[in-house]
Amino acid sequence: MTAETRDSATPGDFKTFAEFYPYYLQEHSDRTCRRLHFVGSSLALLIIAYAVFSQQWWLCLVALVQGYAFAWVGHFFFEHNRPATFKYPWLSFKGDWKMWWQMLTGRIAL
Repeated sequence: MTAETRDSATPGDFKTFAEFYPYYLQEHSDRTCRRLHFVGSSLALLIIAYAVFSQQWWLCLVALVQGYAFAWVGHFFFEHNRPATFKYPWLSFKGDWKMWWQMLTGRIAL
């Protein structure tokens, strides 16, 4: 997919996650944006773990909101683009966690 077609991509343009993930990484080229994603996702995991431990299930919603808050700050103020979540919610969610794992394991610079 070229840069020109990527900008006008529709949800049907990506048939698989493997096709989507390079686009997702391109949309996260700013290091501060990636770091905010990592922090937000890590905090979300901690909040979910606490929710399970304490059986305060409403905290799962808090985890979701705060995780996306960190990510969207990264996109709007550092990456200067629209989060992929708005156009590709499920693929983007999967991309968040793959990128998080790759940052955790050192495959992507944090």
